[in-house]
Amino acid sequence: MRLSRYFMPILKENPKEAEIVSHRLMLRAGMIRQQSQGIYSWLPLGKRVLDKVNAIIRDEQNRAGAIELSMPTLQSAELWQESGRYDAYGKEMLRIKDRQDRPMLYGPTNEEMVTDIFRSSVKSYKDLPLNLYHIQLKFRDEIRPRFGTMRSREFMMKDAYSFDLTREGAEHSYNKMFAAYLRTFDRLGLRAIPMRADTGPIGGKLSHEFIILADTGESEVFCHKDFVDFDIPGAHTDFDSVEGLQAIFDKWTSLYAATSEMHDEAAFNAVPEGGRLSARGIEVGHIFYFGTKYSEPMGAKVQGPDGKEHFVHMGSYGIGPTRLVPAIIEASHDDNGIIWPASVAPFDIVVINMKAGDQACDDTCELIYAALTKAGKDVLYDDTDDRAGTKFATADLIGVPVQIIAGPRAVANGEVEVKDRKTGARETMTIEAAINRFVA
Repeated sequence: MRLSRYFMPILKENPKEAEIVSHRLMLRAGMIRQQSQGIYSWLPLGKRVLDKVNAIIRDEQNRAGAIELSMPTLQSAELWQESGRYDAYGKEMLRIKDRQDRPMLYGPTNEEMVTDIFRSSVKSYKDLPLNLYHIQLKFRDEIRPRFGTMRSREFMMKDAYSFDLTREGAEHSYNKMFAAYLRTFDRLGLRAIPMRADTGPIGGKLSHEFIILADTGESEVFCHKDFVDFDIPGAHTDFDSVEGLQAIFDKWTSLYAATSEMHDEAAFNAVPEGGRLSARGIEVGHIFYFGTKYSEPMGAKVQGPDGKEHFVHMGSYGIGPTRLVPAIIEASHDDNGIIWPASVAPFDIVVINMKAGDQACDDTCELIYAALTKAGKDVLYDDTDDRAGTKFATADLIGVPVQIIAGPRAVANGEVEVKDRKTGARETMTIEAAINRFVA
């Protein structure tokens, strides 16, 4: 992508409305634009990051055996009245009517709709277990939306829903998502700690929030320091192994960790003083097991091996991609801008032409740009005629992991400079060596 042809509206000044680092940097880097209170457009640079976050989420959901579908954002109020949640949910739900005066709502979550899909299609235990998920925009009319897309009214969610014949089967499904979430956040460059949590309006009997520690977190959390060094489940994790997944769950719940709503001061004080960690946290995922809370009132049941009908046991599992993007920035930035983990960076490499219009610089940058693009790298080519300081400031602000800098003096010697955005380390090397480093 040539920067001269790209849409990336950089802001030189810090926006006054931005209260936290991620909101400020997302606005300055031209990733998002506010359309109204708590509602944002994702501009091209932000959309690239969001797409890469979603790709990792999708990959780990598929690995764990979940199956993707797509449900509509507008839902019939009848389903929610059937489950008993229509009146209980509160003012966060946006209620509307269509032209036939039928009550509708802009979905804040999809337990009712997916239960309706299930009950109309699945009749036998032989079709279980089943886990259905989608990635979709949702709406909750937050009383105080703030911090940009960290807490917005319209947001994107990956929500998955599991169906099992028994509680034991449902707990195994819960453990699958538990392990998948640990892997997902690790691949996003985050250390997420699962903490006992309140089930809230979702309801249920078992719930964990996945929290990353950050000074700008909205809530206080309490945990054992050893979580920071726990090993993440590997790529070859067997998601069919009941014992293996239970062992992962047991390990990651063996030490104290709780949100403020579930905090037990006495239990926390029992942790050795050097092991206690009290901090602010950002919720990036939430999982629930709620048994037959929805299947009983909505008649979602299957014929069991005994020939009798059984209400299915369900769980739901949410991740907020539009919240994850600012969470990653909160965890990875410096005074100059964003430092993206390679897995979600909008571009892998930025090639900076220090003197656009100079034949040697132009030819060198075109050569590098073509070679890296052909090798499958996402490359941003800064071919603008901006001053050097502006080019460097832009590259640092948007956080691309690698900068290849081509200036007249270096190019005359057949060389370019390669800078690592995270460490700031710079290395001068031949043009061929620079290409080979990232092509090999």
